[in-house]
Formats: sequence, C-alpha cells, structure tokens
Amino acid sequence: MNHQQLFKTIKKKRSFLCVGLDSETDKIPASVKGRDRVFEFNRRIIDSTHKFAVAYKPNVAFYECEGASGWHTLEKTVAYIKENHPGIFVIADAKRGVIGNTSKMYAKAFLENMPFDAVTVAPYMGEDSVTPFLSYKDKWVVLLALTSNKGAIDFQYHNEDGIKLFERVLSVSRNWGNTDNLMYVVGATRAEMLKDIRKLVPDHFLLVPGVGAQGGSLEEVARYGMNTSCGLLVNSSRNIIFADNTENFDKVAGEKAHEIQLEMEKYLTERNLV
Repeated sequence: MNHQQLFKTIKKKRSFLCVGLDSETDKIPASVKGRDRVFEFNRRIIDSTHKFAVAYKPNVAFYECEGASGWHTLEKTVAYIKENHPGIFVIADAKRGVIGNTSKMYAKAFLENMPFDAVTVAPYMGEDSVTPFLSYKDKWVVLLALTSNKGAIDFQYHNEDGIKLFERVLSVSRNWGNTDNLMYVVGATRAEMLKDIRKLVPDHFLLVPGVGAQGGSLEEVARYGMNTSCGLLVNSSRNIIFADNTENFDKVAGEKAHEIQLEMEKYLTERNLV
C-alpha cells in the first residue's frame, strides 16, 4: 500500500483512525473463553471496529511476552485482518532498530514472514539500522521521532545549535526513504509541536498515539498536523478496546470507534478532503 492508496482508504471511510491492539490478558473480559482468549478478543474487536478504522496496530510486546503461543496469536490476528479486511493497513508496533544484519532479520520477521504493512523502528543507531526495513516494496517504516511519554524530555528535546534532537532525526532521516515508505511517530500529547514538525516533513504520514486515555486532543492533532492528503493515522488503544469489560465489550468498542470516526470526518470535511 502506497501513500495515495492509504489516502484513498481514509477518504472512503472518512476516518484516519488506527486501533491499537494492546491486548493485555488481565484486562480481557472474563466472558471471553477458549484456548486462545486473546485472539478471540481481538477478532471481536476487529469485527466491531473495522468499518471505522483504516489501520490496526498490534503492540508486539503484549504477544511476545507469552512466548510461542503469543506469537501464534499475533500471526492469527494479522492473518484474520488481511483475510477478512484486506484494505486495512496493519502496523507491527515492535520498535526495532539495531545493527544492519540484525535489523535485516527483524525486517524479514515482520514484513516477509508476517503480512504486516509497516513496522515501528527506533532511529538511535542511524541509517544502516533502518535501511533493511526500507528494502521491502510497498512496506513502510514508522520511525520514532517525538514520543508522548514523560521520559521524552530526557533526550528528544536536547538542543544543540538551536536544533532539537527530534528535529535532527526528522531532517536527516527524511532522505532515507520517501513519502511512500516512511512515516513518523509523533505523540498527541505534543500536538502543538506538529506545526514545526510539518515544516520539516510536510508530506509524510504521521502516526499519532496518545489520543484518549493519554489525554491527547484529536482536535489539536488535526489542526496542527493535517496536510493535503490528511497525512495522519491517529491511534487509540485502551479508550476503544477496554472501554467496557462486560460481555458486550465488542459492541461498546464499535460505538467508541464510531464516535472517533465521526469527529475525524468533521475535520476531514472542514479541510475539503472528503
């Protein structure tokens, strides 16, 4: 899926919602039974939200912590999305990025052996740690730029000669790929920074976590971050998938996703993008 195809999906669904499948076993409602409760939970969440979502983002940590069974669940989840909703963009939230040969194996794991469309990558080790992920046609790197966690201030805002570290990440890395294979993570709780970020990467897609449970404002993200092809995938995880813990959790998740989609439709309409 390239940039234009992703924008086409956004226009069709009138949404730029990414649903995070951070499926913590302890938070899954007791009504979900079976040998693979996590997959059954994911399946019901997907079935109830796919009309309103353009992307899903399984957080790999919540699967790999369970060992082989967790990887099997992850594979089943991605396969289920691809088989039943093939137009939806699927991101492996894995935050990989080490020396070249190791990155090559991580890239193979997520972009070849599993049918993910994209994988999140940390840029700390530089270009050669990212390049292997960019070698796959019609696949994407989602590079960490400015995160929403408290510790982001420890390094990302370090200022040298008037340039913050996250700004240097953007200005240097934008030459590693292009707008069809490289997007950036920018936290919603730093929404006011999107105006300056857009000066550096005006045409790239941005994956924006932090809306909802973490307190980020969707209105501010749209105001500062939207470009002429929307250019945003806004992620919501807990606010949707764990909105209810009864046997009707999937119905409530669908309602929450619809609420967000309707707000997104408003911002897209205001920009004449739908």
